[in-house]
Amino acid sequence: MSDYTTFSVEVNSDGIAVLKIDVPNQGMNVWDEALMADFPKFVDAFVADDAMKGLVIASGRDNGFMAGADLRMLEKQTGVLSKETFNDAMVLNGALRKLETGGHTDRQIEREGKKAKPVAVALEGLALGGGLELALAGHYRVAADSKKVQLGLPEVLVGLLPGGGGTQRVPRLIGLQNAAQMITSGASMDAGKAKAQGLIHDVVEPGTTIDAATAWVKENLGGTLQPWDVKGFRVPGGAGAMNPKAVQFFSVANAMALAKSKDNYPAIKAIMSCLYEGTMLPMSKAIEVETKYFLSLFADPVAQNMIRTLFVNKQAAEKGAGRPKDIAPIEIKTVGVLGAGLMGSGIAHVTAKAGMQVISLDRTDEEAQKSVAYTKKILDKRVSRGRMTQDKADAFLARITPTSDYNMLKDVDLIIEAVFERPDVKADVIKKTEAVIGKDVVFASNTSTLPIGGLAKNSVRPENFIGLHFFSPVERMPLLEIIPHDGTGDRALAVAFDYNRKIRKTPIVVKDVRGFFTNQVFPPYIGEAVSMIMEGTSMALIENCALNMGLPIGPLAVQDETTLKLGYDVMQSTKEELGDAYKPNGTEAFYELMVQKLGRSGRRFGKGLYNYDESGKRLDLWKGVTEHYPLMDEQPSQAEVQQRLMYSQLIPTARTFADGVVPDPQSADLGAIFGWGFPAWTGGPMSYIDTIGVDTFVATADMLAQRHGERFNVPTLFREMAEKGDTLYGGTKKAYSKSALERMLEADVVKIANGMGIAASVDDLKADTIAKILGAQGGKKAA
Repeated sequence: MSDYTTFSVEVNSDGIAVLKIDVPNQGMNVWDEALMADFPKFVDAFVADDAMKGLVIASGRDNGFMAGADLRMLEKQTGVLSKETFNDAMVLNGALRKLETGGHTDRQIEREGKKAKPVAVALEGLALGGGLELALAGHYRVAADSKKVQLGLPEVLVGLLPGGGGTQRVPRLIGLQNAAQMITSGASMDAGKAKAQGLIHDVVEPGTTIDAATAWVKENLGGTLQPWDVKGFRVPGGAGAMNPKAVQFFSVANAMALAKSKDNYPAIKAIMSCLYEGTMLPMSKAIEVETKYFLSLFADPVAQNMIRTLFVNKQAAEKGAGRPKDIAPIEIKTVGVLGAGLMGSGIAHVTAKAGMQVISLDRTDEEAQKSVAYTKKILDKRVSRGRMTQDKADAFLARITPTSDYNMLKDVDLIIEAVFERPDVKADVIKKTEAVIGKDVVFASNTSTLPIGGLAKNSVRPENFIGLHFFSPVERMPLLEIIPHDGTGDRALAVAFDYNRKIRKTPIVVKDVRGFFTNQVFPPYIGEAVSMIMEGTSMALIENCALNMGLPIGPLAVQDETTLKLGYDVMQSTKEELGDAYKPNGTEAFYELMVQKLGRSGRRFGKGLYNYDESGKRLDLWKGVTEHYPLMDEQPSQAEVQQRLMYSQLIPTARTFADGVVPDPQSADLGAIFGWGFPAWTGGPMSYIDTIGVDTFVATADMLAQRHGERFNVPTLFREMAEKGDTLYGGTKKAYSKSALERMLEADVVKIANGMGIAASVDDLKADTIAKILGAQGGKKAA
C-alpha cells in the first residue's frame, strides 16, 4: 500500500483497512491533484481486493480531517464546459459512488441484493466542503466531542455548490429544509447538532473516533448499504414534484433564496435546482445532475472572480504577500495603544484578543478606562450567551492595562496611535511617546485621511513610522490598510505585517496619499447618493437599489453610521488644506444644511438621514428632506440609479489604480469588498471591469460623464487598455453570465438607444451601441 503519496493504508487482522489522509505540501488536508489521483485508484483496489473486508477513513494529521478542495487548483482551470470536463469531474464522484455501492450497479443492488463493504469515517477536527462530502460517502460517521469539530459545505461563499455529492446526500439524510439552509448559507455545525439532525451517527471522546469507527465496521463485515440505496427509501420530510410538503417548501424557499441573493449569485439558484431535480432521481443520476450544475457555475465569471479574490488573493494577502522577504519574523508581545476612544478601544480589543498585552493610554486614567469598558461589554455579552467562560473573559480583560502615564510605554514592542484626527494633537503624542519607547519600536498611526509622511515629520525616527488604517467597528471590520510613507523602512513594514497576522485582518499596502485607497473611493459613492437626493431622487429608491446590487447596507444608512458631521469636517479640513486648489463636488451645500443648520448629523447625534429611537435603533428615512430637495415628478429607473451607484465606485477605484495608490488589481478588489462591502459576487471592482470588458466600462462611463459631469471621467490608462483589448488580470475576456443588475443596465441602454432611433437589443448589445448613443448626444448638443 506504499504506492499512494497522499495517505497511508494499514490492514488489521480482521481485514479492516485504515486509511489515514496526509496530503504533503499542504497546511491542511485538501483535495488537490495528488489526492484526486490517488483516491480513485485506492477505491478500485479496495473494491476488488477480498483481503480488505471493510474500511475506516481518518486523518493522519492533528489539525483536522479535511478542509475541502484546494481552490488554487480550481483557479488554474479554464472553466470551459465540455464533455471532457464533465468526465474529469465525474472521476472523483464516480469513486465516491463506487465506494458506497461496493462497485455494484443500481440494478444489482435492487434485483440481486448486492451489498457494499462497510466504510466508516472518523472525524477529528473540521470536515468542510469536499472533506465532508468524502465523509458522507461512508456508511457510518463518528465525530469527536470537541469544539474543533466543524462540519459544513461552504462552497457557496465562493460562488460554487458542493460538487462531490453534497447537494444529494445531505437532503437524503436531513431533509430538504435543513439541507437548503446548510448549503445555501455555507454555515458549519458542531458534532452535537450534526448528530441531532442525522448528518452523523455518533459522537465519542476525542482520540477514540478511529476505534469507534473500526468497531462499527467489524460489526458490519457482512455488507451494508446507504439508506438511499435501500428499496423504498424516501427523503425525510418528502421530495418530488407531486409531494405537497416539497411543493410548499420550494415555493417558499425559492422566494427566500431570491430575496437573499437578489439574483446576483447564480450558485443559490443552482443549489435549489440541484435539491429539486436531484431528489427525484436515483443517486447515480442525481450526482450527474449536480456535476452539470457545478461545472456551469465553475465556468461562470462570478465563481471565477470570487475564488480568485475571496480565497486565493485573500489568503495570499493574509499570509503576508507584501511583507519584505529579507526581514526575519518579529515577535510582538506588548502593544501601546494611544487613545481610548471608539477606534483606540477597538484596536485594544483585537490586540488583546490575539493574545498580546495592551497598554491603553489616554489623557486621564478615567479616559483610558474606556478601552477596558469597551472590551468588557463585548465579553459580558459572549459570557451571557454561553460562548465564553467567565475565567477566559477575565483573562482576556486582564491583558488591557489603562493608564495616563507615558512611562508605561517604555517596554512596548509596537505603538499604535488612534487619537483625535488633528495633526497638532497627533504631533504632540508622537513626541511624548518617542521620548520613552525603545529606539527600534515602530510607531503606527491610525488615520483615515491624514498623509503619513506629514505626520512622520514629527518623528525623530521616520524610518520606523508607518500608517495602519483600521475600520470601525474594529472588531468586526476585516480590512487593514498598511501605509508606508516615502521614508518608511523595511523593518517597519515587516512589523506591520507581523502584527496583522496576529490580529488576522486582510491587509493591503497602499500609497501615502490623502484618503489612501478606501477614503478616495468610498466618499464619491456616498456623494453620488447625496447628489441624487439633491436632484430629487427618492431616498428609499437609492437605498433599495444599493441593497439589490448586493451592498450590505444602503449608502444613506452608511452615511449616518459614519456621521454627516465627519463628512462635513473632512470637507472643511480638505478646503483648508487645498485652499484655492479645492474643487467643489456639488454636495457642500447639502452637508452645510444637514449639519450646520438642521443639526441632523448622523446616528451618533440621534438624527440624520434616518430617524432613530432613544436607544439608537434605526427607524425610518427622514421625510423632511423633501422640504429642501423636492422629489422629481418622474423618478429615475432602478437601472439608472444602480448604474450611477456602481460607477461611482468603479471610476474612483480605476483612478486609484491608475495613480498607483493600490499596486495591483487584487489589492483594489480586496480593499473594496472588505473595506466597505462592495458586492462580493463581482469579485471586486477590478474584477467587475474585467468581466464586463474595459471597452464597455469606458463607454458607459463616458455616457455617464456626458449626463452627470466630469466625476465620471475615466483615467487615460483605461482608455488605452480598451483600445488594446487588455484586461486587468490578464488573459482573454470571458463570457459573462449576467446578473440581474447587468440585465437591467443593458435594458436601460437599449431603451435609450431605441428612443434615439439607434437599433439595439439586449442580445446584440455591445460597447459600440453606447458609443453611437454618445455620438448622437454629442450631435444634438452641437446642434
